Amino acid sequence: MENDAITPALQLLLLGGIELCGAPVGVADKLLGQSKAVALLAYLALAPAGRFQRRDWLVGLFWPELDQTHARAALRKVIYVARGLLGEDFFISRGDDDLAIAAGRLQCDVAEFTTAAESGLLARALELYRGDLMPGFFLPECVEFERWLEDERTAARERAAAASWALAAALEGDRQYTNAGAWARRSVRHAWHDERVLRRAISMLDRIGDRAGAIKLYDDFATRLRADLGVAPSPETAALVETVRAR
Repeated sequence: MENDAITPALQLLLLGGIELCGAPVGVADKLLGQSKAVALLAYLALAPAGRFQRRDWLVGLFWPELDQTHARAALRKVIYVARGLLGEDFFISRGDDDLAIAAGRLQCDVAEFTTAAESGLLARALELYRGDLMPGFFLPECVEFERWLEDERTAARERAAAASWALAAALEGDRQYTNAGAWARRSVRHAWHDERVLRRAISMLDRIGDRAGAIKLYDDFATRLRADLGVAPSPETAALVETVRAR
């Protein structure tokens, strides 16, 4: 197998799309063209730093249709291919049962986004959040992996919504009303299904005098809710927007 030398500081981008930066184009294309390799990298990259993952758990995530012997062989093949492309030292093992990405070999935008959001670096966090985690990515028949991925997507959306709202509230406090309204609307886009987020954004837009914006936000939300779920907004939300309309 061809082995392209790669320096450390690879960057795996998973928010809004999937990219591998810092590797030769040919290497990135070969790796990202293999869905199980992408899934393995993403799963290990999102694990807490330094935490090993059990191989028995990994094979259950990615090859649930295979028996243990064949599933472990499939995992070894993916690791072999990835090491051939990214370097023999990219993964580290602990005995025969544990696997992790070696420290300093891979940076991930999701980890940086989470750290920034939890540290109150709101502008930086929202700069990193370019969209959903691994949008459109799917592994057929891998039910447990799909559950994990959807949980991670939801957590990232909720962090983005919370950071957007916190930034909106700070800007409102500084009387930067136009920017505050923009971030309030963005918080709803990140958590479109959460009417509590919608109501507080409508209330803010009402407070800062953007009642037309508040009504449009509600109308857009209601349209999407009907299209996606076939239901209407709650009476509480409808009553709030009627109060805004009456003004």
